[in-house]
Amino acid sequence: MKKDIHVVGAVIVKDGKILCAQRGPGKSLAYKWEFPGGKIEKGELPKEALQREIKEEMKCTIEVGDQVEHTSYEYDFGIVHLTTFICKLNEGNPILTEHVNIKWLQPSELQTLDWAPADIPAINKLAEEVNL
Repeated sequence: MKKDIHVVGAVIVKDGKILCAQRGPGKSLAYKWEFPGGKIEKGELPKEALQREIKEEMKCTIEVGDQVEHTSYEYDFGIVHLTTFICKLNEGNPILTEHVNIKWLQPSELQTLDWAPADIPAINKLAEEVNL
């Protein structure tokens, strides 16, 4: 039986554009695009996990807002349960520590990237949003 992996993703919005992050080589889903974030640790609330992960991975702080989407996707390594949240930058600018590339895109441009499958339902939902 595959293990359940509970993760959170930050849909960071700045000046109407959304931050997209590209996974590095040597990781599962290498070079796929995703919303930055990570695993929820035991005893952590999803929003707390997201703030911690962004601080660790991108060396900036965010304000976590409303949930965008919740998706479950079965990969070969387990079942990922991804919850994405709209976020805004509080302090600092994202720095690459875990990812090889980042882009700021308009919601209508999101579908031009090669996204990790679990992120796609959120992408589709965001592409329909006009005002972020």
